[in-house]
Amino acid sequence: AKEIRDVIIAMTNRSDLGYLGPIPEVAQEFSKYSKRYWDWDIAKPQLKLATDVGVAAVEILRVLTNPGDKVLVNFPVYSSIQAWIAEVGCVPHDAPLIREGEIWKLDLAAIEAAFESGVKVYMLCSPQNPVGRIHTREELAAVAKLARKYDAVVISDEIHAPLSWEKFTPYLALGEDAELTGVVINSSSKAWNTAGLKAAFLITQSEVMAQKLKGMPEAMHWRTSLLGGFAMAASFGAATDWLDKTVAEIKSNYEFLKTELSAQLPKARVAHMNCTYLAWIDLSEYDIEDPAKEILHTGRVSLVPGVDHGGGELYRKFVRLNFATSRDRISEAVRRMALVLEGKN
Repeated sequence: AKEIRDVIIAMTNRSDLGYLGPIPEVAQEFSKYSKRYWDWDIAKPQLKLATDVGVAAVEILRVLTNPGDKVLVNFPVYSSIQAWIAEVGCVPHDAPLIREGEIWKLDLAAIEAAFESGVKVYMLCSPQNPVGRIHTREELAAVAKLARKYDAVVISDEIHAPLSWEKFTPYLALGEDAELTGVVINSSSKAWNTAGLKAAFLITQSEVMAQKLKGMPEAMHWRTSLLGGFAMAASFGAATDWLDKTVAEIKSNYEFLKTELSAQLPKARVAHMNCTYLAWIDLSEYDIEDPAKEILHTGRVSLVPGVDHGGGELYRKFVRLNFATSRDRISEAVRRMALVLEGKN
């Protein structure tokens, strides 16, 4: 967005590339953004900067877990979440999403069973990547109630939330149950395409959770990028019109992708989405053992293999496709996939 470029250029022109200091502008601008888009009043003093969402997740996990502990996840899920859990010596405990047609939902019974068995930390992907789903307010409220009942902590990774085109509910906007059990991690980097600027934040909404995370290193703030911090403030503050247009284009691309797949790959099944730019596609109706590998080798289209998102071999015949691109490229990608799967030129 131009507003972000302007901030970076201005800081460079005045040689403002030294050490990071306090950046209250992040909490100020995110507070206005979260109220406008999600009707969430954040606890501004409890917002703390981090290098990126992955660093925030790892440092939170270091405080809340011991090596060997289980961390609850919902496969299929963003592959890096598994890496974060492994980095602190823990192991994932899967409560897999339930598939109802092309809608993928949280399995509340499986989540409760995990808590009941002693799992104390839940790494929630909200919205869920790769299935592109916003968990409903009712689902999240049920999660919060269960977390409070079993004295568990929910780490809600909400980095895809600004890319929603239907109503998104932040975990910490759910009231007391969530405030006592949750910490949200987020960044402008995904929605405004600024991941290289290295800035994110974590936020709690109660003194109880703030105390639970008291052991996190203070240096996490100072390890955040100066440019990234001010770019993040500009994103949530000045660049929302750019985002609104981007989200509308992504939604339009999603509808276009579904039309192209229906015409050229009629046996492909696409998850129903209401956010983000990553399509979760089931290719199991095609008689190919490893679709992602074959499509890359023969069709020269690089897709993320389903197995990268956990679940062992369960998602071998799924792929994740990034459609944040031009319609010409989407058409060409689907044409090449059809060449491999349907034998069409």
